Amino acid sequence: MADFDDGKESGALRTIGEVGQALGIKPHVLRYWEQQFPMLEPLKRSGGRRYYRAEDVALVERIDRLVNREGYTLKGAKAAILGAPDQQAAAQDSPPQPVSEDVVKQLKAIRDRLERALAA
Repeated sequence: MADFDDGKESGALRTIGEVGQALGIKPHVLRYWEQQFPMLEPLKRSGGRRYYRAEDVALVERIDRLVNREGYTLKGAKAAILGAPDQQAAAQDSPPQPVSEDVVKQLKAIRDRLERALAA
């Protein structure tokens, strides 16, 4: 959970600057994520000032973890948050297809030619 050192209670509303500083995320990235993740909707007051609730901050932390630590794409992170199947992850989890003997022979021949070329 984000560590806010501002004297406010844990459930207090936070500005985009406070959230960005606590999580190490620039405000323009947070604004972009709001466009990409419709479920991220901080309160907006007059003048367009954003106020993040505790659940918004938790969602930002989850997006940050998925995208910046676990390597998800934005599309994949959105799918993970929504619980929808992620096509990218599914492709990575699918079992490898068997390779024909002809392909193996061709690859070995290429490897041998490369080894001879490097040795020369």
